[in-house]
Amino acid sequence: MSNNTDLKQLWKLQESDIPDTGQLLELAKKFRNKHVKGIIVMNILLLLTSAFIAMIWYRYQPEKLTTKIGMVLVILAMVIYLFVYNRMLPLLVKTEYDMSSSLYLQRLLKIKEKQRFMQTTMLNAYFLLLSTGIFMYMIEFVSRMTLLWGIFSYGITFVWILINWFYLRPRAIRKQQKAINELISKFERLNSQLSVEE
Repeated sequence: MSNNTDLKQLWKLQESDIPDTGQLLELAKKFRNKHVKGIIVMNILLLLTSAFIAMIWYRYQPEKLTTKIGMVLVILAMVIYLFVYNRMLPLLVKTEYDMSSSLYLQRLLKIKEKQRFMQTTMLNAYFLLLSTGIFMYMIEFVSRMTLLWGIFSYGITFVWILINWFYLRPRAIRKQQKAINELISKFERLNSQLSVEE
């Protein structure tokens, strides 16, 4: 009798460890939809910002070369970032939910690899180009200010960049990594369970 009870308890533990496939599929869909929406929103925001900067250039005709170079660097940063970021879209859009769990796990691992590249190399390049462009853009306007206001303007801009770099960026990265790591972990558990059953 005690053997029978132990087997029932083991079975319950095993059942609780197996991810519910319906729930897992729902999580996968939410993950995909959230990231596709994120890519679309990022495209819209950065393209609108680039168009706004181009409109400012056309309308106000900056005098200094540094201002023009700054604007080009800011737009270039956004275009390069979007070009690389959009390369993740096919991995997300072409995901078929009838593929095997091991294939889907491989797809998730590729997405994670691309995310890591975006979070390190591309974000570093983006912030470097963007920051340089902003500081160069500001030269023309800061040169018309008093020294105190010039220092204040650069100081506020520098603080905002630091907040983005040291607080907002790591927070967003942690959130993205947590989401994909949880999904990968659940698919790994499912795959290991399926391999045990075979």
